[in-house]
Amino acid sequence: MENSIATTEKIATKAYGASGALLGGETLKPMDFERDAPQADELLIEVLYCGVCHSDVHQVENDWKNTLYPCVPGHEVIGKVTYAGNAVTKFKVGDIVGVGCMIDSCKSCSACREGEEQFCEHPHGPTMTYNGYFVPDGSGYNTFGGYSDNLVVKEDFVLSIPEGLDISKAAPILCAGITTYSPLNHWGVKAGDKVAVVGIGGLGHMGVMIAKAMGAEVTAITTKEEKRASATALGADHVIISENEDEMKKYEKYFNFILVTIPDPFDITPYIPLIHRRGNLVTVGLLAPYKAPLNNMEIASQARSIGGSLIGGIAETQEVLDFCARHGILPQVEMIDIQDINKAYDRMKDEDVRYRFVIDMKSIKQNN
Repeated sequence: MENSIATTEKIATKAYGASGALLGGETLKPMDFERDAPQADELLIEVLYCGVCHSDVHQVENDWKNTLYPCVPGHEVIGKVTYAGNAVTKFKVGDIVGVGCMIDSCKSCSACREGEEQFCEHPHGPTMTYNGYFVPDGSGYNTFGGYSDNLVVKEDFVLSIPEGLDISKAAPILCAGITTYSPLNHWGVKAGDKVAVVGIGGLGHMGVMIAKAMGAEVTAITTKEEKRASATALGADHVIISENEDEMKKYEKYFNFILVTIPDPFDITPYIPLIHRRGNLVTVGLLAPYKAPLNNMEIASQARSIGGSLIGGIAETQEVLDFCARHGILPQVEMIDIQDINKAYDRMKDEDVRYRFVIDMKSIKQNN
């Protein structure tokens, strides 16, 4: 598409989405809708690849009780610029770019001014790439994500894809990558630190590779013996099977930092004794209560800290893309066609993916 679109035109869009929660046989199905034409500060992006995040499943099934239907998921997008508004300065037609979890924010609150748009202090929070605002405001305002053939996004929320990153594999960096990089970066993980990553899936496998590239001694903690070899292949120095009490006992008070990537409610209790004096444990991905209450004596007796983290701001997301390019880090992905998305969701629920699905979006032109 040439850079000649009229600002009054609507953009015909093909997508896959859910009209209701994926229960009782409901599935993600082909959808057609129109996007508003890009404004002066916006880009029209042809979606080339879109990662499949575990939060996509949570969102379409309304696990967090904030879903707006119809819901078109997808917030790990690699695409090509096909139109740039006349106020756009950083990108041009033909550029390969990325879009992560957010496409806008208020830009005026203290969080936004400090480059942490994910904490936008507007009552509805940032504008998410899909499902409207992080906290729906009752207006019914909705956004549709990357399980589609195009996106319209403000320039300030578009990322540059560094040379050297394989664009067919890089999409998960825009969520899984930043979600693990941000806490490792914020809590100052450095060379020589002893870091554990709990849960070796879409998030966890990125956490292992990123922490290792930061110079840490990295231990993978998993429930599955069959993941021992694959965690080692990712770069883990040690692997603990969490259900093995002897292995867990061996590492008591060992770790400066523990990153927990388990996406579902879990009991945090077994991991607290593993934290070194004044060390930190941070959970990501879990937007639900722990299964059991925290034992404050276990925390206070060693001045341990328990924290949480979501994603990162736009600047930090660019930072992790550049970091991964410098260190040769790419997510391990399985490529699928969009027509296989419902099977992919079932496999994700069964933990049958190593480690992230990525949709080749040229498939959306087939039988849609």
